[in-house]
Amino acid sequence: MIKHLSTLLLASLILLSCNKEDDQDLSQKPVSNSINKIMPLGASRVEGARPEFESYRFELWKDLKDGGHAFDFIGMQTDESSYPAHNGNNFDLDHEGYSGATSGDLLDGMTSILQFSTPDIVLFSSPGGNDALEGMSYSNAVSNINAIIDALQQANPNVTIIIEQMAPAKSPTMTPELSSFLSRIQAEVLQIASAQTTSNSKVIAVDMFTGFNDSHLADDVHYNQAGAAFIAQRYYAVLQNELQD
Repeated sequence: MIKHLSTLLLASLILLSCNKEDDQDLSQKPVSNSINKIMPLGASRVEGARPEFESYRFELWKDLKDGGHAFDFIGMQTDESSYPAHNGNNFDLDHEGYSGATSGDLLDGMTSILQFSTPDIVLFSSPGGNDALEGMSYSNAVSNINAIIDALQQANPNVTIIIEQMAPAKSPTMTPELSSFLSRIQAEVLQIASAQTTSNSKVIAVDMFTGFNDSHLADDVHYNQAGAAFIAQRYYAVLQNELQD
């Protein structure tokens, strides 16, 4: 969820697509025609860094494939890690995960992200998590999260946004300040989901913290395989009712 980079560098990572455009020709990415364009959005819990730690995306992709769903993960980022094939299918590597990104960094990057692709469904991971770890303003994080949702709904008034009540960090990392931020934002996400849901656009809160424990973490904040599977299963339980046939 975090690598301690400077704010300037983090903003540059978002606005310049992590400076990977030289390495990844975005024009070569095909335009998705899927009826379910799914954008995994967030920081390093989305990006992953195999073999050090896992993103939930691979486990969720397998769940969706096993469920027989038509879908496409979308995003400017391309996962450069190695993944095994699953039932003869190769993993969909696209995402919008930016290691170290705060809510403000993600908000600054939304114009570029949405110019590249417009999602039908957004998986909004650990909103405000890096803000908490960096000791940043809680109220600013909430404002940024709402503004990100506004931008997504402006780009697609029918978008479905699944927003996490985020899983905690490892127990020794959970200082009183971090615990307070986490409990507040978990409750806040419920209010955000209710307030931001429209007649055409659902904003759905998903509980990622109940039952999540230190055994799900590869380090202080990132998922191991068990943690990735845990998060993926929570997403899948919601997604299977929201995907278009």
